[in-house]
Amino acid sequence: MKPSKLPMTGKCRCGEVKFEITIEPLMTAACHCTGCQRMSGSAYSLTAMIPVNGFSVTEGDTVVGGLKGPQLHHHFCPSCMTWMFTRIEGVDAFVNVRPTLLEDPSWFSPFIETMTAEKLDWATTPARHRFEVFPAMEEMPDLLAEYAANG
Repeated sequence: MKPSKLPMTGKCRCGEVKFEITIEPLMTAACHCTGCQRMSGSAYSLTAMIPVNGFSVTEGDTVVGGLKGPQLHHHFCPSCMTWMFTRIEGVDAFVNVRPTLLEDPSWFSPFIETMTAEKLDWATTPARHRFEVFPAMEEMPDLLAEYAANG
């Protein structure tokens, strides 16, 4: 599914950090890796891949937390420590935003799910495509095109 109306706004649990999305997601996903399980405290994390020029923090500042490394930059509210979005170094086209932080997340459904090799047996999603790891880079153009056409 895709959002019915833009812009969309969202915030952390305490409301100190707010953001706005002005462009539709490139794709949506659920990740089952054990890292996402631990950071989300759930069976998987949810992501809306938002074009970088369609995402902005409109109030407050974030801190980088979670597994800190040279590639992943997980942004959290410094007050309530809500995991808000992730920037991947070298992937400058989009920001991975946690869609459940949106004022209206009802449109969201994961289009793909990744890292199913690490998923909990009982965890299921309605995703159309499943990958034991991450999709190969050569698969991404077709996945993005299918999402754009059908959501």
